[in-house]
Amino acid sequence: MRTSFAAAAALVTALLLAPWEAAAQRKAEPGDFDHYVLALSWSPAFCARDDRPAASDQCGAGKRFGWVVHGLWPQSAEGSHPRACAAARGVPRAVVDQTLPIMPDTGLILHQWRAHGTCSGLDAADYFATLRNAHARVKVPPALAAPRDGLSVPAVEVEAQFLAANPGMSPDMIAVICSRRQVTEVRICLDKSLTPRRCGKDVADRCGRSGVLK
Repeated sequence: MRTSFAAAAALVTALLLAPWEAAAQRKAEPGDFDHYVLALSWSPAFCARDDRPAASDQCGAGKRFGWVVHGLWPQSAEGSHPRACAAARGVPRAVVDQTLPIMPDTGLILHQWRAHGTCSGLDAADYFATLRNAHARVKVPPALAAPRDGLSVPAVEVEAQFLAANPGMSPDMIAVICSRRQVTEVRICLDKSLTPRRCGKDVADRCGRSGVLK
């Protein structure tokens, strides 16, 4: 009896969730979003990962990047993040070259265009111009700008320093992300004019008290 009841309950749950899951996965129209998320990745943490792409240009010998752009993501205030909203044509070589100083991996540039740029409603040149402009508008705290031996900054202090370096930005506009107690990313919410704004529901801190930038 317990087995049949559990099976019936699972079936009801699946039927109730099906419309929600279909809606969450539905492809959005390009340009149909509420705000951007600028994701800044801490390169030393990425390059230390065992599962990073072996051919990553970002992590070659002698390369010591600090904060680099992971992406500029169209986002819904309700928490959904559309992906691959249209067929992606290639990114012009000149656009790649202009973007490499802040996103130092050609494969990442192409992936971000396919996955997120096509949801912006912009063509590749304008999307990456917007990405570069967003990066230029967010100031990285000088003390955290570059990797150095012995660097160890608690995650709460990382957020505090970003807030201090960017007057007008408040804690509900930024999220610090950790993996295995190491700070890996800072995400900043921007409106379509690239002014910091309150984040949607799924952009939140993901670091415990022991999270550290190193």
